[in-house]
Amino acid sequence: MYNYSEGMYHQQDEMKKLCQKYQNYYVMGQLNDGAQFEGIIDSVDNSGVNMLIAEDIVEEQSDRQFGYYGPGRRRYRRFRRQRYPFGLLTNLLLYPFYYPSYPYYSWY
Repeated sequence: MYNYSEGMYHQQDEMKKLCQKYQNYYVMGQLNDGAQFEGIIDSVDNSGVNMLIAEDIVEEQSDRQFGYYGPGRRRYRRFRRQRYPFGLLTNLLLYPFYYPSYPYYSWY
């Protein structure tokens, strides 16, 4: 007979190993309810994972500026610490960063 608690423990153990593997990397995660997030795995312990979750901040416009032209609004990215228990996490993916290839110089 399949024991539900053993299966749940196995899933949490696999998630813990995955979090330890991706520690200090920028990852995309998914929770049980389908919500998705992006962040950096900060630390892992026996019950959960601490992550730095990114949030975008838009700079407030000044009332003394005239006209509507010029560069757009300035955006900032701030990271907040959030804790997730292993039971809430269903999936982690390493966030892909593509590096541009070096340009080809024909005179070499």
